[in-house]
Amino acid sequence: MSISRRHFLKTCSAVSLGFLGLSQFSCEPKKSNGQSGLHPRGYGRLRPDPDGILDLPDGFTYKIISQPGDKMDDGYFVPPMPDGMATFAGPNGLTIVVRNHEINPGEKGAFGKKHELFKNIDPDKVYDAGQGKTPGCGGTSTIVYDTHSQEIVTQYLSLAGTIRNCAGGPTPWNSWITCEETNDVPEKRNGIFIEKYHGFNFEVPASAKIQLADPIPLKAMGRFRHEAIAIDPETGIVYQTEDKDDGLIYRFIPNEPGKFVKGGKLQALRIVDGRKDTRNWGDEQVKVRERLKVDWIDMEDVEAPEDDLRMRGYDKGAALFARGEGMWRGEDGVYFACTSGGKKEIGQIWRYIPSTFEGTGEEVNESGILELFIEPNDSELIKNADNLTIAPWGDLIVCEDRSGGVVRLVGITPQGRFYTFANHHKHTEFAGVCFSPDGTTLFVNMQRAGLTLAITGPFWKSA
Repeated sequence: MSISRRHFLKTCSAVSLGFLGLSQFSCEPKKSNGQSGLHPRGYGRLRPDPDGILDLPDGFTYKIISQPGDKMDDGYFVPPMPDGMATFAGPNGLTIVVRNHEINPGEKGAFGKKHELFKNIDPDKVYDAGQGKTPGCGGTSTIVYDTHSQEIVTQYLSLAGTIRNCAGGPTPWNSWITCEETNDVPEKRNGIFIEKYHGFNFEVPASAKIQLADPIPLKAMGRFRHEAIAIDPETGIVYQTEDKDDGLIYRFIPNEPGKFVKGGKLQALRIVDGRKDTRNWGDEQVKVRERLKVDWIDMEDVEAPEDDLRMRGYDKGAALFARGEGMWRGEDGVYFACTSGGKKEIGQIWRYIPSTFEGTGEEVNESGILELFIEPNDSELIKNADNLTIAPWGDLIVCEDRSGGVVRLVGITPQGRFYTFANHHKHTEFAGVCFSPDGTTLFVNMQRAGLTLAITGPFWKSA
């Protein structure tokens, strides 16, 4: 199936539309009132929130739209630990938000404290029932949202029986690929029952109607500690991050674009000049804005029960990355964060520029390019980049996953300038940042607090 760039831009939110917007804003590395000193001059300094939840610039407001324990329209509860998200255009101008939940089996989820509502679910719609005692409580929930009234229309459980759904990515055909960040195997331990192998991706339709997705593991995309994915709409190729300190970057070439259940070929990224470590933990190996030619190594036994896919890839020449996390596709390439990369192990952001002949035999004549977009090694600029998205004006908006102190949403312009858009003092990571298709609303999660927020304001205000 051929997927046009125009169709992709219409159906997936938060892609770069080529505007410069906030790229003209500069940063002021001073501290004031205990806040990080970075802020965009065009938005001004952040206002302390009297409720102690979220500090924003003047003119911006937030609303808590969902939190754990809220009763959803299907009778289940909003699960805790919201993580990666994406938005989709729904009917009648509505926005559909599909949201992950990074929950382990046995923990409280959509079915209640003692899973008392699990008896109500169709068994065919559950991936791992945990013998009916400790079902997989990760999965996804879906919010149908009206950005005009800033109200939820519908909210429901959309995938059941999976574990530690961390990030993922939108598809060009209005679905969400949710990723399990785990390598759990069938076993019984400490009263926890796991019936199936985990560490897979699953596809969840973005639907305004209450429905549970068919829980089909996309095994050909590999079994590992998945984090996020991004899809090239021109080729249907899927790029994937792995959340390990010695993880790889993968791409999946489907046998039939848009039909992942029909299988395909999994490959790992290799740097052509032979460098095998991008983490820059010792002597610097990759310089900021250095461009490296890459090729891709075929992987075998991609759903093996052993947690050794990355090790086998490295032995074949694949490059190591330090905790690959958030990933998003823009007009100029695929951006992804490595949370513990860099000399100070506080984060890198990379950009992959696909070949004109990506995934074809002619690729040998024009390599894809890997570029280290930023590595500031300065926690004043950014610390432990995690989920990220691309704003409608072209800047990256990045979630921090830092321990202690103020946690921020950080903007990065195409020129590599930083600014703080928001911060909180809840000692929990930001996650799932994404814009509504109409560009009016920024959604984000505060993970351990369990809050999903909708932020509105003068996003298009110029400096």
